[in-house]
Amino acid sequence: MAKAAIVILAGNESHADYGRLANGLEAAKEFAENDDDELELIFDGAGTQWIPELEDEESDYHELYQAVRDDAAVCDFCSGAFGVDEAVADSGLVTLDEYDGHPSIRSLVDDDYEIITF
Repeated sequence: MAKAAIVILAGNESHADYGRLANGLEAAKEFAENDDDELELIFDGAGTQWIPELEDEESDYHELYQAVRDDAAVCDFCSGAFGVDEAVADSGLVTLDEYDGHPSIRSLVDDDYEIITF
C-alpha cells in the first residue's frame, strides 16, 4: 500500500506548466486506480488556477481530471489569492485551510504520505 499526496503548484501560463499538470494528473490516476493506495490530490498556489479549466468539459484535460476528481482538494487561501475562489466554490471541491488558510503539509507527512509536487 502506498500513500501519496500529489500537489499541483504549476500555474497555467506556459507549455511547461501544461506538462506538469498532465504529469501530475497521470501520476494521481495511477495511484487512484490501485485500490490499496491512498491518494490526496491538492491544487495549491498557482495550481488553483487550473480548476476553472479542468471543470470545463471542453478542456483537453477534463477527462483525465474526472478520473481523479474525487481525490482532489484546493487550497482555500490560494484560490482567493489567484482569483478562482468562485470557480472553486462552484466546483464543489473541498477547500483546505488547516494551517494559516493553507493545506497542512506537515499533517500529511505525519500520516506517512509521500509528498510529490508538480
